[in-house]
Amino acid sequence: MRGIRKLYCKPYTSLALCKLLMPGDQQLSNELNTDHLDADLKGRSVRGGVITLTSQGTQFALQTVSTVVLARLLTPTDFGLVAMVTAITGLASAFADFGLSEATIQRKEINHDQVSALFWINLAIGLGLTLIVATLGPILAWIYHEPRIRTITFVLSLTFLVGGLRVQPNALLKRQMRFGALAFRDIASYAIAVPLAIVMAWRGSGYWALVALPLTLNTVQMVLSWLLVHWRPSLPRRASDLRSLLAFGGNVSVSYLVTNLNRSADGALVGWYWGAGPLGFYSRAYNLLMLPVRQLSLPAGNVAIPTFSRIQNEAERFARYYLRTASLIMWICAPLFGFLSVAAAPVIALILGPQWGEAAPVFQILAVSALGQLFLEMSIWMLVSRGLSGRLLKMLLIISPILIGGFLVGLPFGIKGVALAGSVVQIAILPWMLHFTFRGTELSLTRLVQAIVYPLSLCLAAILFAELSLFLIGPDHVLSQLLTIAFAFVSTYGLAVLIPRVRAEVLSFKDLLGALGLSRQTV
Repeated sequence: MRGIRKLYCKPYTSLALCKLLMPGDQQLSNELNTDHLDADLKGRSVRGGVITLTSQGTQFALQTVSTVVLARLLTPTDFGLVAMVTAITGLASAFADFGLSEATIQRKEINHDQVSALFWINLAIGLGLTLIVATLGPILAWIYHEPRIRTITFVLSLTFLVGGLRVQPNALLKRQMRFGALAFRDIASYAIAVPLAIVMAWRGSGYWALVALPLTLNTVQMVLSWLLVHWRPSLPRRASDLRSLLAFGGNVSVSYLVTNLNRSADGALVGWYWGAGPLGFYSRAYNLLMLPVRQLSLPAGNVAIPTFSRIQNEAERFARYYLRTASLIMWICAPLFGFLSVAAAPVIALILGPQWGEAAPVFQILAVSALGQLFLEMSIWMLVSRGLSGRLLKMLLIISPILIGGFLVGLPFGIKGVALAGSVVQIAILPWMLHFTFRGTELSLTRLVQAIVYPLSLCLAAILFAELSLFLIGPDHVLSQLLTIAFAFVSTYGLAVLIPRVRAEVLSFKDLLGALGLSRQTV
């Protein structure tokens, strides 16, 4: 920014006026340039992580309110109807940006013409997906023997058009590591969408409240993304080196398609085999568990991908960043999912209500495999940030049929059978997946185990202590059960601080927080 002031402004001219005085091409160049980020990459990453985690905490609170209230205002069948559609539209969502947001973020050098071309491609894809999904409505209604699905599918198809408009401004905000702007946008979107859905449910709109929630959320995010970014596309024209961007994005997009297929296959199979009621219980358990998973993986990914992309050519530094990220995530997530696995029944009763009791065993089983989901996310971050979209696709194409095969094995045994079979398969393939991801880096399974052994060991100890406490005390009420489990976990982790190695590892995260003060630059 000092160079901008020196070149275009007098010493007393404000920086805002300087930007106005710059030629248009220079303004666009500064929107796409990332050289200034390297000077304080660690500080920006850590401050961005703090801002994003704060944002996700607020979103988590709003989503929890939505989950609790809507579960009491709507029926399992309402949730099942929408889940039948989202199980299918979730597959199409992988193509919503065609992986071109990652292409914009990951590229070291990119110009205005290239980003403009990507914008128009994203818009065309979004419009195409809207038309395709809308025409699938009658087919889905026939498959599920449920005529209401036709209209639900038509309305939800509009999210793809909205998503196509949002992709590139969202990618540019992430490329510039403008985490404060992203946090504002996301919180504002939830603050508008959640109350609207609750009011609709309260006034008797039924499943339409569940349809309105994602549509409103995506629309508000799209509008705010354009208001926050300074870039605007030019008219469509041929751009240089577009083929490599499309090849990278295509591999990423197909990879996300396979990922979404894995995540949607269980719900689609349950809906087809068992109907809307059981799918309602299964989808609520899955979505409730995925709520903290998404709140942790999305902000971490938003910070990790641009950070890893900047240091992809520094092998040892890249490895250290990954291991520190994995360690921090495990210290946060292991006790959380360990607690949820033990407290599944009281958590379901407290959050969703007693009528959702059949979801508790599914929730407990899925909580066991939640850490596997996070490691899959971290593998995606690593391969995308290194530009290895082809390897990512290959890995997911190997995993997908194995995981879907597990769902099919468990399907005749009900929703618990599907959850158990999927969880066992996911845990079993985890070592191979990590080994495949680490090829060509300074990372290894041994180094990863050394980085996460303490949080995982303490989690297992806390689970055993909590189960023993429940057995010996035998609390009858939901709150007393939750307090007993919480006491066991707090006691276990509190006593663990007395172990020198554990204390040293936990205190080492103070160095990360210290990076908050390394620079006065704005995140």
